Amino acid sequence: QILIIVSLSLLAFQVAFMLFIIYAYWKYKVIASVSDEELPTCTVIVPAYNEGKLVLETLRSLASNKYPHEKLQLLAIDDGSKDDTWYWMQQAKLELGDRVTILQQPVNKGKRHALYRAFHIGTGDVFVTVDSDSIVKEDTLRNLVSPFITYENCGAVGGNVRVLNKKSGLIPRMLNVTFVFSFEFIRSAQSVFGSVLCTPGALAAYKKSAVMACLPEWINQKFMGSLSDIGEDRALTNMILKQGYHVLFQKNSFVYTNSPEDYKTLYKMFIRWERSNVRENIEMTNFAFSNFRKGPKFVPRFLLVNQWIKVIMSYPFTILMFFLIFTNPILFLSSTLFGIFIFSTIQVIFYSKKYNFLESLWFYTYSIFYTFTLFWI
Repeated sequence: QILIIVSLSLLAFQVAFMLFIIYAYWKYKVIASVSDEELPTCTVIVPAYNEGKLVLETLRSLASNKYPHEKLQLLAIDDGSKDDTWYWMQQAKLELGDRVTILQQPVNKGKRHALYRAFHIGTGDVFVTVDSDSIVKEDTLRNLVSPFITYENCGAVGGNVRVLNKKSGLIPRMLNVTFVFSFEFIRSAQSVFGSVLCTPGALAAYKKSAVMACLPEWINQKFMGSLSDIGEDRALTNMILKQGYHVLFQKNSFVYTNSPEDYKTLYKMFIRWERSNVRENIEMTNFAFSNFRKGPKFVPRFLLVNQWIKVIMSYPFTILMFFLIFTNPILFLSSTLFGIFIFSTIQVIFYSKKYNFLESLWFYTYSIFYTFTLFWI
């Protein structure tokens, strides 16, 4: 009986959360791009490790953006790659000349340290980070940084991530539709209240003064006594939220990035994300219930509670899953498939209205795939 009450309570919370997200999504509007004269000076940082020729394509797409050249600084930093990444950065330098500055770490120290070095060199009022296996659209940068001009308390902005290699296999095809939902639906809703919880490493912009204010804490961040070497994007977002800034999402700032194509690479990516989520949920709990910013604070707290419910209940639900498998497998299978159908249908409707109906059906495939092969994460 207690289990039924708890399950129904959690279901009611999730329904309420989904209704809230739908309400917020309908209120979302992108912030219009400002004029060339109003655009801030911008430093774009591209950290790279074993990306090969892809880094050249990334830098080409950034250099061809419709952004005033005199206001744009491109920094590419090779994080001690073991392949020919440095060669392709040199090729980019030959091709783009003074448009790009290339740097090389003596040894591989991790993405956080590469960004740390570039943050100290960057001269722009806004820092933009772009993954080295990503391609941006020609209006991406101006759309991404415009909120810093028109939204006074903007501390960071997340871009809209799509899958570049979506035709390379089943996993990229599934991830492409889930990314659309995660960004254009979930982050749009979070953005309405200035409470985007994570600006993606693939494309994000940060107010320089906000970054420099937390840089020592960020580079020296520890968890359980060890230096943190994952989730640098969520950590930086958290530290900027903690300063009282709002974090937004720009739906019209597109970046196309490579996604995992095999199961092993996929689950390793998800493990990194979930480990950093646990760490940053703890960090956010330390300030979210204080008077950390002006105005209403209900939404970031509500989002945090939802994050904690997903983490805390993962163990009881996993135990319950195995219990039902052994005691009532038919009930387990039917209820699981019914739940997948209901929640996936919401995503299918969202995607098909905006894009392609046949592509939207990948939500069903992904939900089944995740439920039965990635639940343990």
